Amino acid sequence: MKYSLKSVALLSFATLSINGYAKETLKGKVDKQAHTLMEKYNIPGISFAVIIDGKAQLYHYGYANIEKKSPVTQSTLFEIGSISKTLSSTMLSYAIQTDALSLNDKIEKYIPELQGSAIGQTDIETIATYAAGGLPLQFPSDVTHYEEMIRYYKNWKPEFSSKSHRLYSNVSIGLSGYIAAMSLNGQYSKLAEEKIFPSLHMTHSYIDVPKDKMADYAYGYNVKNEAIHVNPGMLDSEAYGVKSTAADLAQFILANMGLADIDPIMQKALDETRKGYYRVGSLTQGLGWEMYPSPFTLDTLLEGNSTEIIVNSKPISRSDFENKVMNDAWVNKTGSTNGFGGYIAYVPSKKLGIVILANKYYPNNERIQAAYEILKSAL
Repeated sequence: MKYSLKSVALLSFATLSINGYAKETLKGKVDKQAHTLMEKYNIPGISFAVIIDGKAQLYHYGYANIEKKSPVTQSTLFEIGSISKTLSSTMLSYAIQTDALSLNDKIEKYIPELQGSAIGQTDIETIATYAAGGLPLQFPSDVTHYEEMIRYYKNWKPEFSSKSHRLYSNVSIGLSGYIAAMSLNGQYSKLAEEKIFPSLHMTHSYIDVPKDKMADYAYGYNVKNEAIHVNPGMLDSEAYGVKSTAADLAQFILANMGLADIDPIMQKALDETRKGYYRVGSLTQGLGWEMYPSPFTLDTLLEGNSTEIIVNSKPISRSDFENKVMNDAWVNKTGSTNGFGGYIAYVPSKKLGIVILANKYYPNNERIQAAYEILKSAL
């Protein structure tokens, strides 16, 4: 089954011409990428937010719900998968800026049950940057509640020495978000929805979608084209549990680039997430964000977002940007659940960014190529 291409351009924060980048030219580029992706991967619905010179335009295509033929709109909520990690890291950075914790603190300081264990003696920076020594992508299937989670962490043995290898991991970064919320004397989901999202002017983003917003919550579609939503899991809120809109994530990009009116402490927290910690190939690891210093190319972006980098442990090296906030860089994060595929990227020095949200999984390389094709004339 193929879905008709239906486009709606909503000019949120937009002008008719953006630094000579004609609105119609931009729309044509987005239309082309949307049409190509939807046709190639049988995607029911997709939203784009494109930021040029600090001005955002929104484009929406297809269906949020095939059965009801509900169109994708500015209010459509998508599961953003691991893009959630950038918001979890924002909370962590905010906790640091408010002196609630330090990246040098040991995990056992916040979770006494882990005292004396390998993970308990690991510092927060290490788990926040996937460098604890081989924590896996997911928890084992039998870890379904807090006591089992603690038992798992307590018994875990590192495969590598701390800060020697990177292995992308929900189990790792999810724990850093959990501890960030503990340090702020709150529960993660509640703090995210009542403190972090509002402070960033993200007015239509949730971890637990309220009943009165469920009509906006798109269905994702799996490989069998079955309508699904994400299943619950340990530390899911912190690692992959946010539901948001292209408009809200555009607002998130603007805040990260210093182009939104937000609290100075929160602004500092956002800036600090773009500090480089180490390098893996072309990728420089920040807090949540993955960054590529200028001059970057499409090939370097594809390398850093490849399955090879995501799935396998890789030795790390010191970054040229260690402890430096990276502004002249392509800053990005992919995110997926079984029914959704998303991408967010921005270049602070260019006031340039993009969000792509779809209610079907499709390969990361296609997301990066689509984003790069749309933005390359403005780079």
